[in-house]
Amino acid sequence: MSDNNNAGKPAQDFVPIEEIRDGVVMLKDHSMRLVLLVSSLNFALKSADEQVAILLQFQNFLNSLDFHIQISVQSRRLDIKPYLRTLEEQAVAQTNELLKVQTREYIEFIKKFTETVDIMEKKFFVVVPYTPPILTKLPGKGFLSGWFGKKSKAQTDAALATKQSDFEEHRTQLEQRAAVVSQGFSGLGLRVAQLGTEELVELYFKIFNPGDSNIPRINV
Repeated sequence: MSDNNNAGKPAQDFVPIEEIRDGVVMLKDHSMRLVLLVSSLNFALKSADEQVAILLQFQNFLNSLDFHIQISVQSRRLDIKPYLRTLEEQAVAQTNELLKVQTREYIEFIKKFTETVDIMEKKFFVVVPYTPPILTKLPGKGFLSGWFGKKSKAQTDAALATKQSDFEEHRTQLEQRAAVVSQGFSGLGLRVAQLGTEELVELYFKIFNPGDSNIPRINV
């Protein structure tokens, strides 16, 4: 029965994102998110003592947080078409015949290799949340009316709407949390970059449209 009820709903109803504003993800439950892109660490190449030190430092960092974070690992097959196009352009522009032949052979090697082996690209994201307080008491109404009184749509929209000044204040709180998280990962020797609006649009577009590659790639 639930499948039949959901059949007529637009796809947007299943996306929890209300909007992406100034690098901040606004969810439909009025909470906010910042997304950090974190570099990887070749843990296996570290010595035993270094591995223990990294684990202890990471444990201490997590224990120091007074808010939760989400760590997401995105693994996708690497699209080598742009790389092959670059090689084709270099082969055409190459004036040395030997180098041109070697470039062509290298292109064919890459094509055959990727046909048999999936080359995966991994990215690591840390999602930092913040839930602003929501005022439930409406102007001119008693406190309990916000719970038991029937509110018009205009009243509800007015009570839940976030003014630009409020948004800036809440974003400051969120960015302070993100700064703490960035500092913790930087202490582990990792590079951290906060995603902007365009990077967030690309990220969530790929999450909700895994088979669509039309959106331009943004390197962070």
